[in-house]
Amino acid sequence: MHMLIDLTHNPPRSAAIRLGGYAILARTLDKCRATIHGKQGEYHFDCPVDKELFTFKEITGDAFKAFVHPGKSDAEVIAWLGKFGQHRTPEEIKAWSDRMCTQHPGATPSDFGAWFTGECTKVSLDPVTTTLFHWLDVDDKMSFIR
Repeated sequence: MHMLIDLTHNPPRSAAIRLGGYAILARTLDKCRATIHGKQGEYHFDCPVDKELFTFKEITGDAFKAFVHPGKSDAEVIAWLGKFGQHRTPEEIKAWSDRMCTQHPGATPSDFGAWFTGECTKVSLDPVTTTLFHWLDVDDKMSFIR
């Protein structure tokens, strides 16, 4: 079984934590489980960050949620990801996760980069050197301090 995290009282695990080698998975699982139980607070399952994982594996958020819904453990979800969607080698998973963990959206001119720059400024982070995952971690902590 898994431990449900009530996201109205605590943030999800960091997107940088790797389960089965996958970045994002721990955070996505926490948000999915909380959503299933109505404890997601301000967090959104199947958001653009979650979709990075789903796109990489070529699965949908709905399929992921349907599998997780009966109370699957982290280990069961990792095994399911190994069997469903696009097959990925451990090397591909590592390369993808490494890329996800080192994204610096504020260093790239785009609408998302501009939004990210504004969000970093709100929490006194340098948008050019801050990774998306570091900002998420800081923003999560700040949400429970406010």
